[in-house]
Amino acid sequence: MTSVKEFRVDREPTDSDLGAGRFVFTDAYSVFDWGQMPDAIPEKGASLCTMGAFNFERLAAAGIPTHYEGVVTDDGEVVELADCEQPPTEMAIQLTQVPDLPYRGDDANADSDGDAADTDAYDYDAYHDAAGENFLIPLEIVFRNTVPVGSSLRKRGDPADYGLDVDEWPDEKVALPEPVVEFSTKYEEQDRYLTRDEADTIAGAAALDELESVALSVNELLNEQAAAAGFTHEDGKIECLFYDGEVRVADVVGTFDENRFSVEGHQLSKEVIRQYYKREQPAWVEAVAAAKENVTDADGADWRPLCEIEPITLPDTVLTAVADMYTAGANAYTGTEWFDAPSLDDAVDVVSDL
Repeated sequence: MTSVKEFRVDREPTDSDLGAGRFVFTDAYSVFDWGQMPDAIPEKGASLCTMGAFNFERLAAAGIPTHYEGVVTDDGEVVELADCEQPPTEMAIQLTQVPDLPYRGDDANADSDGDAADTDAYDYDAYHDAAGENFLIPLEIVFRNTVPVGSSLRKRGDPADYGLDVDEWPDEKVALPEPVVEFSTKYEEQDRYLTRDEADTIAGAAALDELESVALSVNELLNEQAAAAGFTHEDGKIECLFYDGEVRVADVVGTFDENRFSVEGHQLSKEVIRQYYKREQPAWVEAVAAAKENVTDADGADWRPLCEIEPITLPDTVLTAVADMYTAGANAYTGTEWFDAPSLDDAVDVVSDL
């Protein structure tokens, strides 16, 4: 099980064939890579499944291969989203192989000069030897249309590197002239942005240029749909599988967990919850950051046991406001009143005041 959705296997994949399985979307949530948090957000799972299915069906119409097979009704039938009478919480998907990624630890994590060589801490050769040419690519492909204040992108380059005609990053969100695509790790204990050479190695048989092209196509489609719904699509990510020489979009696409949207400058995504914890429990956020930094001194890759503070529960008013954001946003994005929710403007007004 992932932190926010259950994973069920109906037929195991093999070296030569895809398997079959299902995502069951729960109302759990995760921030700062913590895993499942103490609360549940009502109807969050249904809103994510609905938006994800809507986007997968649009990708299929645009000729972009995906692992999506349909959504699952209460009686177990796999159908298109339009054939559902209520918001689905279960999605049928193709399955690929996901081998273990061995952690080799600090002994393998230094080059000849003693500097950190993080990719060497994990045995990607073993991953790909076990996967053959039917595997989940162990990368997250990130696309950005804007650069908000505090974005890690600002630490990795100057504005001119991304086509901006300014010498320094301004103290406000910046719209990029062209989308930027980056690659980060997926299965390492801490997400880590990669150089293109590192990403190419980790991608194995999958071509990095093709991954970038798919990501840009997905980003363009999400931009168009968001604009039609009155949103701005700021950034997001995809994951992909590689099968029979083809890259297919996997996991879930274009939801308020995987992507950041906004309405007239107000956040419409899981970022609302992240910012709430930064304001209301900064000690926990700082403890998480410290644990991630200190994990290299520990015997293992998991930083969570090093964090001595637990996250607080959210007040009912916050849970209700965030739930309304998910459901009202899903209604507006898909153009269908799937949920009994307030208007998008009203939902955004409330979460903006949290």
